[in-house]
Amino acid sequence: MVRIMRKSLVPQRCVPTTAVNSPFKSPLSAQKRTRECRKRVSEKGAVEQSPTPKLSVSEHEIMIMKILSQPFKIPIANYVPEHSTRCLGMKRSAARRALHDPFACNALVLFAPPELTEHDKLKMDKNKIQVHVVVDPLLGNILRPHQREGVRFMYDCVTGAKGDFNGCIMADEMGLGKTLQCITLLWTLLRQSPDCKPTINKAIIVCPSSLVKNWYKEFGKWLGCRVNCLSIDGGSKEQTTKELEQYMANQSQRHGTPVLIISYETFRLYANILNSSDVGAVLCDEGHRLKNCENLTYQALMGLKTKRRVLLSGTPIQNDLTEYYSLLHFVNPGMLGSTAEFRKQYENPILRGQDANSTDAERERAAERLQELAALVNRCMIRRTSALLTKYLPVKFEMVVCVRMTEVQTELYKSFLQSDTIRRSVMEKSATKASLTALSNITSLKKLCNHPDLVYEKIQEGADGFEKAANILPSNYSPRELRPELGAKLMLLDCMLASIKTNTTDKIVLVSNYTQTLDLFEKLCRKRGYGYVRLDGTMTIKKRGKVVDEFNRPDSGDFIFMLSSKAGGCGLNLIGANRLVMFDPDWNPANDEQAMARVWRDGQKKPCFIYRLLATGTIEEKIFQRQTHKKALSTTVVDNAEDGERHFTQDDLKDLFKLDELTRSDTHDIFRCKRCTNGVQTKLPPDDSDCMSDLAHWYHCANNKGIPDDILSKSWDITGCVSFVFHHRSNSAVVEQHLAEQRRLQALAEKEQKEEEQDEEDDKENARYDSCGEDEDEPEDDAKDEDFTL
Repeated sequence: MVRIMRKSLVPQRCVPTTAVNSPFKSPLSAQKRTRECRKRVSEKGAVEQSPTPKLSVSEHEIMIMKILSQPFKIPIANYVPEHSTRCLGMKRSAARRALHDPFACNALVLFAPPELTEHDKLKMDKNKIQVHVVVDPLLGNILRPHQREGVRFMYDCVTGAKGDFNGCIMADEMGLGKTLQCITLLWTLLRQSPDCKPTINKAIIVCPSSLVKNWYKEFGKWLGCRVNCLSIDGGSKEQTTKELEQYMANQSQRHGTPVLIISYETFRLYANILNSSDVGAVLCDEGHRLKNCENLTYQALMGLKTKRRVLLSGTPIQNDLTEYYSLLHFVNPGMLGSTAEFRKQYENPILRGQDANSTDAERERAAERLQELAALVNRCMIRRTSALLTKYLPVKFEMVVCVRMTEVQTELYKSFLQSDTIRRSVMEKSATKASLTALSNITSLKKLCNHPDLVYEKIQEGADGFEKAANILPSNYSPRELRPELGAKLMLLDCMLASIKTNTTDKIVLVSNYTQTLDLFEKLCRKRGYGYVRLDGTMTIKKRGKVVDEFNRPDSGDFIFMLSSKAGGCGLNLIGANRLVMFDPDWNPANDEQAMARVWRDGQKKPCFIYRLLATGTIEEKIFQRQTHKKALSTTVVDNAEDGERHFTQDDLKDLFKLDELTRSDTHDIFRCKRCTNGVQTKLPPDDSDCMSDLAHWYHCANNKGIPDDILSKSWDITGCVSFVFHHRSNSAVVEQHLAEQRRLQALAEKEQKEEEQDEEDDKENARYDSCGEDEDEPEDDAKDEDFTL
């Protein structure tokens, strides 16, 4: 009532003086009752105020006023305020918990804290209680079982859970998803730890220059815009220096661009900046580049201030155990001692045991050293073979095709070996090391095996080994016009390409170690009208990704992808093609394996065919045999095989410069294959063998019967230049199921046969028992019955 009275006194509610004298009267005024609280207007226009009533103050109001007038007092007894910015009334800090639910379906838990009782939790500091580390479900739900295992292994290594080291090697073979596993690891380290804070604040990824953009795209593919990456891909020196300085200067817990992607070459150039401050982790892709402890890139990376080092390499052993030691020393310095100690303790005994002429004692000692080395290395290295891909990818057929050279190639080859210059520089047995001249001559022989066009310039110059070669070439020979029939491998390839183009919708990848050979491929494509694309060292990094994406499109007009194994054999996904030809071998088996793994990868939908072409009886077969020897060493050391095959002695490997015109396959002859008689396979390979097995356990074919590829079989008939083929397939899931079903049926049949035999024996026994029972007395039968009853 008091409030209403006060509102009535405001000037806006006062009736103006002109209201009484106004001639206008509202029709509603007669009906409207005048409020008693309105102000009365006197005749002179003065406003008459109504007196404000005096209200008595109740006892309740007195009590409230007394409470409000009291000074502030802390309600907590014996409270001592802290010297901090916190004050009473602020929101209480939330309980520590994992970033993601560790009990969710399909959750990948990398760390589980020890269980605490409620009593222990009361005594423990709330800010020191550890929480679960759980992989982001965005990534955890797409990881395959072997990838989940790999992420867990790497996390345990870099966090020190495996021992007193923080480095590891991810040695999975090509196509198993090493990139996705490492992205998952880095994303987890950047976001989580058992202490409810990030484990690291930034990470550096070092990779070949051709893969910088690929890593950048992979982060975007799996994580979207959740993480920002800084990729150093081109740009001026000033701009690169500024970006790297800003990146290294930022040491905040929440880095704006926590991932730096840089090439090996750029890292070496700017090592002084990158080694200036601490980094949470470093990841080296294609880590076999660090196989030499003495090179500048290795030394620059060793100067990086980080203890968490992850190295990716599908081929950790390429040539010898010293390179293997370099990789292990990089991730965990001091684990295997010095280089001299490693050679004395492990390398020398193991290599002696691997030789085909080694004694039993040397093999036993090598086995002991292998066990010791494996016990150390397996703590920080995880290795899975591509056999795991058989569950997810279509079947793959691998074929090693021995091709007999043409008459022109054979005469040029023999003339080269008989040259006095070559005899002096290479053939002398006293020479301990091949000089640069000898290496150049080896390259000439390899090019001659591809096609005479590749050595035409040396023939014209009369270079070493080709002094008399000009007379061997046909009279109408001209390098301007490509003649595939002068080179056996190119002739076979020409026939195969025509058959693939005519009879299938497949695409093919052609791989060579020489750009001159790629030039031959280009001439052949222009001559036949094939659409093609070429990737070698002359193509810029930015353009490579676009070329690969365009080729992989199903509606692309490109039929052939020409690839230099030196420039682009690593990391590319060429799943648009399902056939690949390795035209010439390399000394390093890792280069060939990397190149051959370009098509049989995630996303491939068609059966894959891999062809390796070798000139029969030439240096190419010797190089391939050297590869096999190195792979046997890798199989024994890295894959922990019980006994690697010992096919080649050191004398066999040194006998490079020799041409065997009569053999079908020099490699098959060295095997001394017991499954073949007079060149004909009489016994099939073991049931559990596949294309990952030793070559001696593949299918051996001296004719085109049983070849799994119709294209190669028909081309063999047409050209007649193929002398021998080794072939096998991947152990696909379908084949595994078929073999398992066969084994099950065989076991069932054996079981039924045993049951039948047992039934027959029981019948005979019963018959004999019945015949004996006729002579027995009745009391004895009664006694038996009583015993049975009791």
